[in-house]
Amino acid sequence: MTTLYLIRHGHNDFLGKRKLAGRMPNVHLSSEGCRQAEALGRILSSVKFEAIYASPLERAVETAEPLARDQGLDILIREGLIEIGYGSWQGQSLKALRRRKLWPIIQSTPSLARFPEGESFPEAQARVVAELEALRGLHRSKRASIACVFHSDPIKLAIAHYLGMPLDLFQRITIAPASMSVLAVSDSHVRVMGLNDTRATHSTPEV
Repeated sequence: MTTLYLIRHGHNDFLGKRKLAGRMPNVHLSSEGCRQAEALGRILSSVKFEAIYASPLERAVETAEPLARDQGLDILIREGLIEIGYGSWQGQSLKALRRRKLWPIIQSTPSLARFPEGESFPEAQARVVAELEALRGLHRSKRASIACVFHSDPIKLAIAHYLGMPLDLFQRITIAPASMSVLAVSDSHVRVMGLNDTRATHSTPEV
């Protein structure tokens, strides 16, 4: 059985501006996000990870850095953990995007939605699940734990898959910045050990 720690990256300026960062380069953690990343390292100090994986985007790597430092591990970049391809929606404000005809479809029947010049939700889910299963195949010992630091929608899609939820219901799941969701997965069953744990979000900095 492999225990998967699915960690969303911390706060960044695009979140503060209510814009969709997508796969844009040079989107870094804010000071709040850096504090959250340090808190994640402290909170998870009692867990012995076999490996720490991250999306190639800067905000995910920066979130993983304190945990990797504390664990004495390298951050292993995996393209399969990258954010959804939002296509031409990337970089735009959520306020503007909510006026698009596609928005209610994304919220109610996302299985039918494809972002203009980008990915569909079924494609993104298949990509992320395939990546997590590949990583699980690399860590199959009885007590293996791995950390995967990536993005909100891909995490929600992965959790929906492992829970057996229809894709059209995945928007019911909330994944906050710097949150942790923990799944114990074997070939025969899945156990949800934690969902949207936001301790790092509300943690007080050490002095």
